[in-house]
Amino acid sequence: MANLADQITQGIKDAMRAKDKVRLATLRDIKSKLLLEATKEGAGDTIEDATTLAILSKLLKQRNETATLYAEQGRADLEEEERNQAAVISEYLPKALSESEIKEKVTAIIAQTGASSMADMGKVMGQASAAMAGRADGKVISGIVRSMLGAGG
Repeated sequence: MANLADQITQGIKDAMRAKDKVRLATLRDIKSKLLLEATKEGAGDTIEDATTLAILSKLLKQRNETATLYAEQGRADLEEEERNQAAVISEYLPKALSESEIKEKVTAIIAQTGASSMADMGKVMGQASAAMAGRADGKVISGIVRSMLGAGG
């Protein structure tokens, strides 16, 4: 299977053929961010899927925050555009984990690392963030880890 960056490139071609302006603009934005990342790291031609997922997650979060801001300002036209772009971005992200799935994974990581107190939070967060990259918000993971370690596991 092609990597995520290749899927996005193919998506751009498909959007051009379909004359889908929103999809095309969104995918081109993603592609430009990926190219920037590739040149920044000196990674060469290929971008790891983990990096792509991190960029997609960041872009999705930005679109949702901007859409919320436009909604508060009563700018339904701009809000809709941001929501449409967010929908395109989320197509390339894996399905988000539910809170119970996150708790399950965090419980396993705590057991695996032997974490028992807040002093171990960094160790648990490092593994949890890597394991759930692009599938769960860092703040949610952090809150769950904090509550589990604070409550003694």
